[in-house]
Amino acid sequence: MAQKRKKPEDRTKQESRKRAEHLRDEIEHHNYLYYVENEPAISDAEYDDLKEELAAIEEAYPDLVTPDSPTQRVGAEPKEELGTVEHESPMLSLKAVKSEDDFRHFYEMCLDELKKKRVSLVGEPKFDGLSVELVYENGKYVSACTRGDGRTGEDVTENVRTINQVPLRLREKGASIPRRLVVRGEVYMERKAFDNFNKKQEKNGKKTFANPRNAAAGSLRQLDSKVTAERPLSVFFWEIGPSSSSRPASQWKCIEAMKSWGLRCNPLTERFDSVDKAVEWRGKMEDKRDDLEYEIDGCVFKVNILDAHEKLGTRAANPRWAIAWKFTSRRKTTKIKSIKAQVGRTGALTPVATLEPVHIGGVEVSHVSLHNQDEIDRKDIRIGDTVLVERAGDVIPHVLKVLKQKRNGHEKKYHLAKKCPACGSKVVRAEGEAVSRCPNAACPATVKQSIIHFASKNALDIDGLGEKLVDQLVEKDIIDDPADLFELTEKDLRKLELVGKKKAENLLKAIEKSKKKATLPRVIFALGIPHVGRALASDLAAEYGSLDDLAGASKSELSKTAGMGETIASAIRAWFGNTRNRKLVKRIQRAGIDPKARKRGSKLEGKTFVITGELDAMTRDEAKEAVRMQGGNVTGSVSGNTDFLVVGKDPGSTKQEEADEHGTKRIGEKPFLDMLGKK
Repeated sequence: MAQKRKKPEDRTKQESRKRAEHLRDEIEHHNYLYYVENEPAISDAEYDDLKEELAAIEEAYPDLVTPDSPTQRVGAEPKEELGTVEHESPMLSLKAVKSEDDFRHFYEMCLDELKKKRVSLVGEPKFDGLSVELVYENGKYVSACTRGDGRTGEDVTENVRTINQVPLRLREKGASIPRRLVVRGEVYMERKAFDNFNKKQEKNGKKTFANPRNAAAGSLRQLDSKVTAERPLSVFFWEIGPSSSSRPASQWKCIEAMKSWGLRCNPLTERFDSVDKAVEWRGKMEDKRDDLEYEIDGCVFKVNILDAHEKLGTRAANPRWAIAWKFTSRRKTTKIKSIKAQVGRTGALTPVATLEPVHIGGVEVSHVSLHNQDEIDRKDIRIGDTVLVERAGDVIPHVLKVLKQKRNGHEKKYHLAKKCPACGSKVVRAEGEAVSRCPNAACPATVKQSIIHFASKNALDIDGLGEKLVDQLVEKDIIDDPADLFELTEKDLRKLELVGKKKAENLLKAIEKSKKKATLPRVIFALGIPHVGRALASDLAAEYGSLDDLAGASKSELSKTAGMGETIASAIRAWFGNTRNRKLVKRIQRAGIDPKARKRGSKLEGKTFVITGELDAMTRDEAKEAVRMQGGNVTGSVSGNTDFLVVGKDPGSTKQEEADEHGTKRIGEKPFLDMLGKK
């Protein structure tokens, strides 16, 4: 018969101290078996019993609580903001390659520089998460921060503490633990955990995430560690940082040492004595990427011997002793179940295919745009076809090609209807355009989309006004254009399904709040003028300074703006020449939305910027707008014409690599703000 455990009150304090120490050791041992060795020795219930017993002792004797106790993972007070931490040695991004030739070129460079005939490599999966750096002193967890811009990161000490796979006290087994140990790794969210988490968020009416990486990053950067503790985060460690007081002589021995200390390393990591074996292993990793429990987007290879790292050195942003070999874009086959036309805010009809749901890169894809009839005809896409779907850049899904050999004769050709599916108006297609449109300005589908666009984040940013509410507002004839939003009452909103008093009040507050955020570029973009995106809206705001001046501009004046051609100038002139649209502008002005903008400055005349990462002082869109207001230009990718790459927090590595290749100057947020004349 098992011996009955004593309750805390039945022990002396000295007995309780010894029992608590034993329980901490036992819990950490089982954490090691579960998370590192993947060989649990006890059931979840038995593990919970150990933690409950330890918690009871610490509750009875609070002075016995230690900072590294398993009970102390959560409990810090929420922060007002995440502080910044400077890395003792930079966390450099890796140069990325996409071909075997480029990878072999990297290997040959290592041989030449090191004057060797063979170089040992260590390969590991390239995880799609958020890189972090942890510090241990005398084997105890001290702090953690994100990679940030590589030189400074955000302080996420309390949030990382909540991750069960992070040991608060290292195991004194195997290699001796350095007095000061700096380790680096990747925080991520497993696919299944991500799906369950998103379902829970949706059920509770909270924000859902597009992919596991975004979910992991958002979870780790919470101001309240209690929120992070509820998120299903995991971690793999892949490096001992050079600022540690000591470290083994090779990357492979570093991995073995970290595992012996209880730090979870990826079991797929391997060592190679030839480049051919490394290439073969990388191929196997790409084949099995969809079978893994987590997202990977390539493989990382590092020169094994650490002394060689110093000899090889670094480029401006990348170490020369490591490289990331990226996988090809995600592709999956599936079937087209149906094709239906959707009507957008400008009346454009877009054919959208409904697919048999398929998971591509951790995201379920069930719909894909087919763009227009010309695209359908060019690819010969039919209902019932088996198609190859790709997520370009692992983001936007599109039909790559039709697998015609899988046709059985039951597939049906598709043609856009000659009448609008929403209002029945005859569809028109202008000469030289690929897009068919519904010409009816009062078309319910067009009205809905124009209101949704007007309230969207980059326009008036009306929080809480989603598609379902807009559908009801239009279908119940409560509103029929965006200006009607500013005349809504609580009585109007209470007519809608699932809208109670509190929700109605919050929505009315959000509508009122949107007026304060309504800068001129936002308002111009919100109007939904054909061909006018956010960039052109900023240019028009800087050029004309007010809605009235823009509305009064002639076609010839407009065509000179920012090098705009006659087609776009004609579209803008035609929009403001429409009686319905002029009434809309007057009504939103009467509602209190009539912002003015300073005319364009010239501080950044002729300069081209690219922005990567997040800025503290403003959003990326606000930064782009500020650059354009000073005569500069902002593009999405670095080229030989780029003058500056602005590097914020958690930047992407690709743009920094491109900047190095083109010799583009990289600047931080403060110099960027100085150039803008802002604090």
